[in-house]
Amino acid sequence: MPAGSAGPAGPAETAGPAEVPEPAALPEAAALPASAAPGLPDPGLPAAAARRVGLLVTLVLGGLTALPPLSMDMYLPALPAVTESLSAPAATIQLTLTACLMGMALGQLVVGPMSDKWGRRRPLLIGMAVYVVATLICAFAPTAELLIGFRLLQGLAGAAGIVIARAVVRDLYDGVEMARFFSTLMLISGVAPVIAPVIGGQVLRLTDWRGIFVVLAAVGLLLTVVVVKWLPETLPPERRQGGGVGAALRTMRGLLADRAFTGYMLTGGFAFATLFAYIAASPFVVQEIHGASPQTFSLLFGVNSIGLVIVGQINGKLLVGRVSLDKVLGLGLTVIALAALALLLMTLGVFGDVGLFGIAAGLFVLMAAMGLGLPNTNALALTRAAHAAGSASALLGTSSFLIGAVASPLVGVAGEDTAVPMAVVQLVCALAAIGCFLGLCRPWRRVAGSRAL
Repeated sequence: MPAGSAGPAGPAETAGPAEVPEPAALPEAAALPASAAPGLPDPGLPAAAARRVGLLVTLVLGGLTALPPLSMDMYLPALPAVTESLSAPAATIQLTLTACLMGMALGQLVVGPMSDKWGRRRPLLIGMAVYVVATLICAFAPTAELLIGFRLLQGLAGAAGIVIARAVVRDLYDGVEMARFFSTLMLISGVAPVIAPVIGGQVLRLTDWRGIFVVLAAVGLLLTVVVVKWLPETLPPERRQGGGVGAALRTMRGLLADRAFTGYMLTGGFAFATLFAYIAASPFVVQEIHGASPQTFSLLFGVNSIGLVIVGQINGKLLVGRVSLDKVLGLGLTVIALAALALLLMTLGVFGDVGLFGIAAGLFVLMAAMGLGLPNTNALALTRAAHAAGSASALLGTSSFLIGAVASPLVGVAGEDTAVPMAVVQLVCALAAIGCFLGLCRPWRRVAGSRAL
């Protein structure tokens, strides 16, 4: 753990790769009493029963973390169709992505502290209910302006699932086990971007882009029912924080005063912006510039997401516990920057006309390397925030979505006929992530004899 960490010590670094962690097997400092969370494994349960309950909670959290990529990626193949349907320029329609991201960013700032004060379930259920209603409204938006507004509301409500899922993981796990669990969630939530564009493309075969929002509303309703039935409260009353807005702001100010926490937060934010520059630009790069169909775009997007999932599992099963999280994170950031540089050179024509295959290969490497970056920035930051997991999760999510929202419109500043802006934004964000990691986190500074995460 980095020097000055506020979080409790995690499990021994020498622990080998493990299957999906079980709350019953957690360290005492991170585990909850069975009475505080009736849906979690009781220490007295047989191992097989504890594993089943722990897996069920894992699947519920995975579903919550899958909702944002579903909300974003199912909609991607329809962007050109929305542009035509609403008679709006591409830059305006891309603002529907930005609005959703802005909503998810701002919503987390509200929901995170609420969950520290009132527990995890109540804010989550309210947010999920509003998400379903807002998504149905999006399906009937008659103008681009109204669609942008309702996407903002959809993001505000959907933020509850993102921030509370991370907070629940921090309630249950610490240190290396937390990093493993985030990699496990990446396996589950990583299925969403694999299948979301495919589903979106198939929905477009049967109906128009509005049908995509109807499907998203049904997914949100299903997740709400699942949370009601199977996700227990993981923050008992004695661990909740009192106070109002002032107390929440003081907690966040204290977290931001921790240089390393802020460093990991910004590192993850800029890495996410690199990813979102790809998400925002890829429909136009693949379909408009290279002439691919929505189904081909969906296939390429799915292949890239599979790469992210595979590398995420290599991170969780093989690297975490054997190599320090800082070293793995540094490797991931380096690969992301090199892939972004290669994409910029290709889009500038330095290597001649590389076609769709060359661009797709560069994007695959960039996406796959995210599997080394995103889980470890979350784990390293949240390790320092055991006392306020909801607020810390809110800051992590808000910074990522705000930086991503700023990066999104920049990829289209030169129009729909060039991919150079996408590559420039990706490279700048990747270099900024490395700068924050080295300048603020200072991973080489370790107290003699301390255990490195």
